[in-house]
Amino acid sequence: MQPTPKSLVLDLLSSLRGQPMPVRALVAAGTVFGISPQSMRVALVRLLERGTIERNERGQYRLAAAAQAVQAHVAGWTRLEERVIPWRGGWIGVHTSGLGRAHRTRLRRRARALEFVGFAELEADLFVRPDNLRGGVDAVRAELRALGLEPKALVFALGQLDPAADARARSLWDGSALCRAYRATRAELAQSTARLERAAGHDAMIESFLLGGRAIRQLALDPLLPEPIVAAGERAALVEAMREYDRLGRACWRTFMKSHGAPHLQTPRTAVAARWPQRSGTEAWT
Repeated sequence: MQPTPKSLVLDLLSSLRGQPMPVRALVAAGTVFGISPQSMRVALVRLLERGTIERNERGQYRLAAAAQAVQAHVAGWTRLEERVIPWRGGWIGVHTSGLGRAHRTRLRRRARALEFVGFAELEADLFVRPDNLRGGVDAVRAELRALGLEPKALVFALGQLDPAADARARSLWDGSALCRAYRATRAELAQSTARLERAAGHDAMIESFLLGGRAIRQLALDPLLPEPIVAAGERAALVEAMREYDRLGRACWRTFMKSHGAPHLQTPRTAVAARWPQRSGTEAWT
């Protein structure tokens, strides 16, 4: 699926981790994907008006503060396994009763935060995840709030669920389906790597951008489940495969970025990547 002008702008700016990108480079990138210069400039104006991006005195653009929490979360895909600790069977809960559902922006940000940190709904307004993330409930609470969960939401440790509730909690995720998805993406990356070694120019840029973006989206939304809910080694193998693909993708974009006066992409698709539900890129969550 081709990116929209807004998502392309945001994905490229996200990949630069705070460095600005010249307008001419953004516009030129649009032409690679068949997007007109006018459409790219309109997207820049609208994102600037929304406060999603900002412009410096030289007319270069970068992500605004509003998008940084999401970017930090997604850019951490290379270090996913460092976030995980052995699971002792406990849970972390989030209770959202009383927060209301009328304010659409707050509701969207709440859903974003819970999804990004791997929570699933056990009962009405009660969301849980295994307590297997480094830093425990304090770190999870801080991350949820940074991503948009209201401060009034209760975030707490659940020491012991009764056997029936524990079994229901474990069944909220399909570990087998997650593992199949890990393996399928690894296969796609391997096949694409073989093609990119023969491809040149825009074809290589487009393929690495789109497939890398889908893989990073998958990793950014991964719930980081422990054994025995999921075979964690499969997830680690995907992260390693994506690291290799990332290096190849950077090479595909290097000449283009240099020729248009843009900083070299530190990671060509560590952007808030490719196809978020309903919307694209950072745009979906700011």
